[in-house]
Amino acid sequence: MKIALILTGLIVSVAAPAAAQTWRQSQPPYAAYPGGAPAAIADQHRYETERLRNQAQANAALARQQTLEARIERQRIEAARQRIDAPAPASRPLYSPEQERALRQGAAERRARTAQGVGQIDAWLDRQN
Repeated sequence: MKIALILTGLIVSVAAPAAAQTWRQSQPPYAAYPGGAPAAIADQHRYETERLRNQAQANAALARQQTLEARIERQRIEAARQRIDAPAPASRPLYSPEQERALRQGAAERRARTAQGVGQIDAWLDRQN
């Protein structure tokens, strides 16, 4: 245990001066770039601006596509929701006056029978408990 402490202290004392030293570049940044640092920074800004422009265009295209898909889906749903009405009944053929009278009397009798049945139901519903 004592030996481990001595070795640790020795390593720290040797490494401390080395850690304090900083690495110095042999040449300034962007030295090999034509135009130097200002041109390199301008190019970086130009590349970043172009990247952001491309990203914005891609986002706009995606938004247009999703808007179109939403409109198509809404139209599909609305079309499926529309009720298909039954075709209009064919016009009734013309009958003689006697046949017309018989048809009217038959319809009147059917309405009277229906009203009588409904009247009984209404009377039962309106009863006093």
